[in-house]
Amino acid sequence: MTRLSAQRLDTLDETQEQARHAVPSVNVLGVRIMRMTLADAKSCLVRLMQDDQPHSLFIVNAATANLCYEDASYRALINRGHLVLNDGTGVRWAARWQGQQLAHNFVGTDLVPLLCDDGVKWGMRVFVLGGKPGVVERAVDALGRRFPGLRIVGHHHGYVGPLDDERVVREINAVRPHLVLVAMGNPIQEKWIDRNLGRLQAGLAVGVGGLIDHLAGDLRRAHPWVRFAGCEWVQILLQQPHKWRRYLLGNPLFLYRMVFGTRADSRS
Repeated sequence: MTRLSAQRLDTLDETQEQARHAVPSVNVLGVRIMRMTLADAKSCLVRLMQDDQPHSLFIVNAATANLCYEDASYRALINRGHLVLNDGTGVRWAARWQGQQLAHNFVGTDLVPLLCDDGVKWGMRVFVLGGKPGVVERAVDALGRRFPGLRIVGHHHGYVGPLDDERVVREINAVRPHLVLVAMGNPIQEKWIDRNLGRLQAGLAVGVGGLIDHLAGDLRRAHPWVRFAGCEWVQILLQQPHKWRRYLLGNPLFLYRMVFGTRADSRS
């Protein structure tokens, strides 16, 4: 993505829909994923976090794309995101199949630490929503130790439903965070963000999946060479075998849909 494209997303006096369509993208099973470099994405995210209006970031992997393919309402929800970025080898393969390149893999467990490291310098306020009671507290402690000076202004476990929305939103708005990390897994976290975004007094809400478990030490990252090879899903499967359907069935299904399924542009 060019620097000009990043500036368009950040600064042009356009509607949000027009700004989104000014950014180069690739259509993966009906999901419009923005083609951005890491530097451009970080610049845009910092701008959105410091904005007075709430914004959303959705990170799409093969499992998310499968859900979007099967559920038109969820697909529309994801496409409403102010930023929609890619995660995982499968999505990068899907882009290559269309002759496009995705410059970076935006896995939340890598992206969020980068934002926190930069946020310490300008006083970023973070609220963490997700994980089990007790686990989220350990995750917040670990995040604070990793980034001394980071302003973690609140946290709440992720076992909440629509009836809890008003109370949780009120708790978040009381501390006015720049960044809300929502770790509830797909599709719950994206539905929570979409349902509540208009009421949030926060700069950016992002769905981060298993980040809480990683921070708390309940999940271990794969070795760098495994991640480079695009096989981190194997590490996750070994630690969370209950997700076997997502990977052992979902990954081949994603590839089949990518190659033989209904054309993505016809499902948009």
